[in-house]
Formats: sequence, structure tokens, C-alpha cells
Amino acid sequence: MKTLFTKYQPVISKCLLIIFFFSFTFCSSSKNESDNWISLFNGKNLDNWKIKFAGHDLNDNYKNTFQVKDGLLKVSYDEYTSFDNKFGHIFYNKKFSNYIIHVEYRFVGNQVADGPEWAIRNNGIMIHCQSPESMSKDQNFPVSIEAQMLGGNGVDERSTGNVCTPGTNIVMKQNLITNHCTGSNSATYHGDQWVTMEVEVHGNSTIKHIVNGKLVIEYEKPQLDINDADAKKIIPKDNNLMLSEGYIALQAESHPIEFRKIEILELE
Repeated sequence: MKTLFTKYQPVISKCLLIIFFFSFTFCSSSKNESDNWISLFNGKNLDNWKIKFAGHDLNDNYKNTFQVKDGLLKVSYDEYTSFDNKFGHIFYNKKFSNYIIHVEYRFVGNQVADGPEWAIRNNGIMIHCQSPESMSKDQNFPVSIEAQMLGGNGVDERSTGNVCTPGTNIVMKQNLITNHCTGSNSATYHGDQWVTMEVEVHGNSTIKHIVNGKLVIEYEKPQLDINDADAKKIIPKDNNLMLSEGYIALQAESHPIEFRKIEILELE
């Protein structure tokens, strides 16, 4: 006598296959080409972007560090002889609150002379940023949440998609995280390969980092750090520390990097 499982095994197997397919499709990537993605980088110039380097006035593109060539946005150190702590950031000129930012990047070449060791193959997508106009002239980093990009050295494991918090704190599993950086569970990406990173941002609620289609870290309640000197300058009059919106920026931290896509999907 056939059992019920044996009788309905083909149907059950087919249902499980369908469930697995849709689950994999949902988890593998947030990007759907039919959605209304907007390119923040036009592949031709730096229109709609503002630049701020430590020690320099707003929109002084020091030594042509941020440049567009061959349809790519590049962080280039061709004109440098040494880094000299010239930390730079390029800001899109509009605030965002609820969105997915999609970036495709690769590290190339060698770090410029006297760049800090930790900055080798290091960059980041800065979200919920303060405005570049509100930064002090000598400020190295904007108060923000950083979705950190790290490239491998060819030997050791080195996760990307980590979260760092210049002038800010976050909450993970109901605990306030005050460490500057928290590692993700991503794979290591060595060499000059292209890597896709998405950051899904829900205002002051959940933020997710997705690397090559895999969720690698999740946290919530981004907020100003009352103990940080730069953050203290921008705490609002009502003392509300919570961050629900801000600018988006990319970094120049001493290692060349290229971006071929910078797109955003605004959410309801």
C-alpha cells in the first residue's frame, strides 16, 4: 500500500523546488531591473556631486583625486607624491532617507606613499552623512554611518561590507554598539575584481549591507555619538540624536578605487 507521502511525492517535490527558487531569488539580490533605479553617477562628469578634503575649502578637488575617465568614477593618486593625510569625500547633493544604494567597485593599483596601513584597499559608502558645508575645514571624516569596502591582500581573510561609525553609534540585537567598526560575515575579495555592494536603508530603523547578493550585516537606530567632538557640533536644539536621513558620500582614503555604477532606488 502506498503511503500518503509516496502518493503525493511528485507534488511535494515540485512545491519545495518552487519555494527554494523564490527564496533564493529574494535573498540573492535586492536589485530588480524593473524598479525605478536612478543613476547618481552619469559616467561623464561629476555633476550633482560636491567634494570636501581635509584642510581644504569645499569643492577643491585636491590634485584631481576624484575624476571621471572611461565612464568610471575614479579615486586617483596619479598627481600625489605622498598622501599627507588628505582624506577626501565626494557627496551627492541630495539627502535621502529610505532607499537602496547600489554600488559596483573595484580596488586597483597600489596605495599612495605614506597612506595609513589600515587604509590599504579601503573605502566606504557613507550614509546619513552630515552636509559637506557643515564640516569643519580640517575635519577628516563626515559624521555618518559607513558601509565599509575592504579588498583582500591576496593571502589573508578580510571581510567587506563592515559597518564603521565616525561620530555615530548603532544598535545591534538591542545593544548599543560604540566600537568604531564591526565586522560582517562576508567573503574576502582579492585582486582587482568587481564587487557589488548594496545598502538598504530604512530611515532610523533597519539598515542592511548586501555584498554580491548576500546579506552580511544588519543593524538599526543610527544615532549621533554625544562623546564625539564633530558630532557635538551638529546635535539639534531638541537634542534628538537619532539619524533618519542624510547625504551619501564616497571616500578617498589613499588607495585607488574605481566605481562603474552608483544607483539608488528610493523606497516608500
